[in-house]
Amino acid sequence: MAKRVYEVWKGSNKFILGGRLIFGPDAKSLLVTLLLIIAPVVIFCVFVAWHLRHEFSSYNAGYAILVVAIVFTIYVLVLLFLTSARDPGIIPRNAHPPEEEFRYDPSVSIDVGGRQVAANAGGRQTPSLQFPRTKEVIVNGLPVRVKYCDTCMLYRPPRCSHCSICNNCVERFDHHCPWVGQCIGQCNYRYFFLFVSSATLLCIYVFSLSALYIKILMDDYHGTVWKAMKESPASVILMAYCFISLWFVGGLTGFHLYLIGTNQTTYENFRYRADNRINVYNRGCLNNFLEVFCTELKPSRNNFRAFVEEELQRPPPLPTAREIEPDELGGDPRSKVEDDLDIGEDLLKISQRRNIEEIDEDIRSRGSNGPPHNASEVDSALGSDHRAPTIRSDARHSSWGRRSGSWEIAPEVIGNTNVTEGRGHVTSKDAVQ
Repeated sequence: MAKRVYEVWKGSNKFILGGRLIFGPDAKSLLVTLLLIIAPVVIFCVFVAWHLRHEFSSYNAGYAILVVAIVFTIYVLVLLFLTSARDPGIIPRNAHPPEEEFRYDPSVSIDVGGRQVAANAGGRQTPSLQFPRTKEVIVNGLPVRVKYCDTCMLYRPPRCSHCSICNNCVERFDHHCPWVGQCIGQCNYRYFFLFVSSATLLCIYVFSLSALYIKILMDDYHGTVWKAMKESPASVILMAYCFISLWFVGGLTGFHLYLIGTNQTTYENFRYRADNRINVYNRGCLNNFLEVFCTELKPSRNNFRAFVEEELQRPPPLPTAREIEPDELGGDPRSKVEDDLDIGEDLLKISQRRNIEEIDEDIRSRGSNGPPHNASEVDSALGSDHRAPTIRSDARHSSWGRRSGSWEIAPEVIGNTNVTEGRGHVTSKDAVQ
């Protein structure tokens, strides 16, 4: 039976109601947030608002205080739900890297015995598959560098970042909020700001009416503030709680007002604050606010309830120097490294063999025209650091091309020639014959 997208989702998100609601992996923290909102409001309605209705009974405003508290709390909870239970702007992953960005680089060096050997030694090229890690795009007439995401196998759009908690690339990534258990991105930032600012107003509302009730008790009993506080300890607790909460939600509201006015995200503000970069997204304070609150929200790029389509078989790629996975080899991953080192050694030996043959021919040509050269001249011609090791006639097979094609050093390339280095002479099999 075909599975749905949310059932095979590679991110760390949690889904409920058959993929209709999406939460972050830390969605349990949402229960704590709900408790911090609902519990104070219940205490306020029972111990403060219910008593205040008698004080304003002549104006029928007593019940209005209670109704406003309940309705405003429901509004805050709805904003919390819209922030936490929707797609924040997740960019779908690619099944394969974008092939149009691949390029071949023949100038790849292989480390052999502590020495860097060019892969194209001996006139043969072994192209290596290279992938640019960054590229530039133009935003508002200015270049912006975007990075490649290895996890999602895509180039992140501008202002996009990969959330390490949700394991997704999120458009216009702001931050991951543990209080709502979700990433804050392009599709839910508006609701997040409204939630935080509304929570601030709710704190001010509860704090103000609790202080008003303390003042009314002082007037009724003609006593001091201490006697009034003893009459309604719930009001004191609510005032202290709202005062502390205001430092958090109130400060967060002010900070995000600044970010919206300058068209920044929390991620950009903390990461690029010291770089003094030009903000290419800033279009003026008014336009920045209109962009956040008055533009149409983009729909989700993901249909979590859709059925997963079977991927078509892709044609085999061209032979490259890309690594072969250990599982495909069915053996120790060291075998891949050893085979690659063998290739480098073979290439080095081919190059050195050609140099020795040229020197040997030069010695023989000089010997026919002049006095013979001694062994020291041959040693100086070869150089102490370039002594050719023995090249066996057996072919060295490479692991390159096991996935597609076959790349090997055939026996006819090396031939039946044995080149050995003596202490004072150079012997060639062809010369002996």
